[in-house]
Amino acid sequence: MTIEFVRTPEERFAHLPNFPYTPHYVDSLEGFEGLRMHYVDEGDVESGNTFLCLHGEPTWSYLYRKMIPVFRESGGRVIAPDFFGFGRSDKPTIDSDITYSFHRDSLLRLIEHLDLKNITLVCQDWGGVLGLTLPLDMADRFSRLIVMNTALPVGESLGEGFDMWKSYASQFNDVSVSGLLAANCPGVVDMMDIAAYAAPFPDATYKAGVRQFPELVAISPEMEGTDFGVRAKEFWSTEWTGKSFMAVGMLDPFFGKPIMDDLQRLIKNCPESLILNDVGHFVQEWGEDVAKAALTSFED
Repeated sequence: MTIEFVRTPEERFAHLPNFPYTPHYVDSLEGFEGLRMHYVDEGDVESGNTFLCLHGEPTWSYLYRKMIPVFRESGGRVIAPDFFGFGRSDKPTIDSDITYSFHRDSLLRLIEHLDLKNITLVCQDWGGVLGLTLPLDMADRFSRLIVMNTALPVGESLGEGFDMWKSYASQFNDVSVSGLLAANCPGVVDMMDIAAYAAPFPDATYKAGVRQFPELVAISPEMEGTDFGVRAKEFWSTEWTGKSFMAVGMLDPFFGKPIMDDLQRLIKNCPESLILNDVGHFVQEWGEDVAKAALTSFED
C-alpha cells in the first residue's frame, strides 16, 4: 500500500499541560508499513485489564485525558491510539485513500501488534462505528464495553441530526476543529484544550481524515461498512457475554438518545444507561465521572 501522507511537526504538540502522556509510535503495522501511528500507553503493561480508548471525529487521544487517570489508577493498562489522519498519527493527503476498511484494519493490526487481551472497549462516535465491529475478528480479546454516543450504521439513515452534520462538513475543505469542540463543550474546555484539538492540523492539507469520516458512515446499503454493521449487531445481540456500560450525552445533536436507546436494547444484558442531561456529543469531556461510574458498575 502506497499512501501519500504528511506528518504533523512535533513542535505543534510541545505545550499540552493537560495531556502529560509520553507518545508512543509504531510504523510497522502489517499492511501499513511506513505510516506512523501514535498511541498513548499508560499503566501496568502486565495488567490483567486493558482499556482500549477509541476517539471519533475530529478528535484524537487527547479526548480521553480525563478518563485515562481513572482507568490507570484502577490498575489497568490504557491504550489510546490516534486514527490515521488524526492526532499525532500520520495523515494521508488524498481523501480517497481513506476508507472504512483502511481505518478498521489499522485498528485490528494495532491490537495484534501490541497483543492486547482482556480488553475493555471504550468508544464514542467513530470509535464505536469502527470499534464495535472489531470483536467480529477477535472476540476472545474483548471482555467489557464502555460505550458513549455512537452508532452501528447498517445502510440506513441515522436521522436528521447526522444528515445535517454531513451536509455541513461537506461544504468545508478546512473544518474548524477547535471551533467545533468549543461550540459543543461550552464552559468545559479551556483555551489550552482548544489549542490541543487544533494542534494536529496546521492547515487543510492535514484534514483529509476529518473530511472523509462523515462521508464514510454507511447510511445506504451499498456503502462499505454496511455488512460489518449488520454482522456486529448480530454479535452484540446474541454472542456477547461480557459486561457493558453505556453513558448518553442528552444534548448530542448527532447520535442522541433515540439512537443510543436502540443500541442499549441491542447489546445483550446491557444495563440502563447513565443519562447525562447537560452533556453533548463529546462525552469524554465529562469523562472522569463517567469512567468512575463504569468501573463501579462492573463491580456489581
